[in-house]
Amino acid sequence: MFGPTAVGKTDLLLQLFEGRGEVISADSMQVYKGLDIGSAKPESWYLEKLPHHLISVLNPDEQFSAGDFVVQAERLIPEIYNRGKTPVISGGTAFYFKNFLYGLPDIPGIDNQFREDLNRELVEKGLPLLYQELCLCDPQSGERLNCNDSSRIVRALEVYRATGRTLSSFKLSDEMRDDYPMTIIGLERERAELYSRINRRVDIMFDQGLVSEMKRLIDEGVTSDYPSMRGIGYSEFFEMVNRGCMTFADLKDQIKQDSRRYAKRQITFFKSLRGVKWFSPLNIEGIKREVYP
Repeated sequence: MFGPTAVGKTDLLLQLFEGRGEVISADSMQVYKGLDIGSAKPESWYLEKLPHHLISVLNPDEQFSAGDFVVQAERLIPEIYNRGKTPVISGGTAFYFKNFLYGLPDIPGIDNQFREDLNRELVEKGLPLLYQELCLCDPQSGERLNCNDSSRIVRALEVYRATGRTLSSFKLSDEMRDDYPMTIIGLERERAELYSRINRRVDIMFDQGLVSEMKRLIDEGVTSDYPSMRGIGYSEFFEMVNRGCMTFADLKDQIKQDSRRYAKRQITFFKSLRGVKWFSPLNIEGIKREVYP
């Protein structure tokens, strides 16, 4: 079950699967320890009612790719079945779903030396030069990636140097997997309603202490280069420091704007997937009929 940020996945999951299922979280930010408020991580009482996997399992400096997600989901699904529960993959990280449904790109194994060399160059030469190199050898990845996204820039260069091919040239299968019986539910709301919910969620995050959470993370040594700090709700704090002229009101508005833009991209991506049954989160009975025919 997927949908854009703030569409209402969390409330719906509890109504549908409490006592009957276990959730495999497809959220690229909730996987990190300590990133609780900005990632809208479920609270402990909620997790006791509905067990979740892949939440708070990595340190902020660790990578977690779509490939890692697929490997972990493949491990968890039979374990959940063996406990007599329904495995539910839910979240908003679109590439996690696409790679799970269609398989991983056929990129061959790459010697670790390529990444080690690139990480050394990252320190010695700086990220702008590596990004410039990427834009020359793989313009499509250069256009798609944020110029500050060091981990993905290094990955794209690693693939190019090792294979002589651009990352985008390695395609996913056109065929959806059929080894599991699956019901694919997409959640949607009217755009104005969704944006209002996003704005309200950001207000709540600030009320809950997002600024204090970010201060704690920085005090613990987290930097803008960490994979965990790419996410909306965290990366804007570093932008605030770099710009030097933003107030916390400006920061809140920026997070709202970035979240709305992200939701728009999520919707576009999810709509491209085949076999999805789309529902309003308020249509609980309709979703129940699909999930429990």
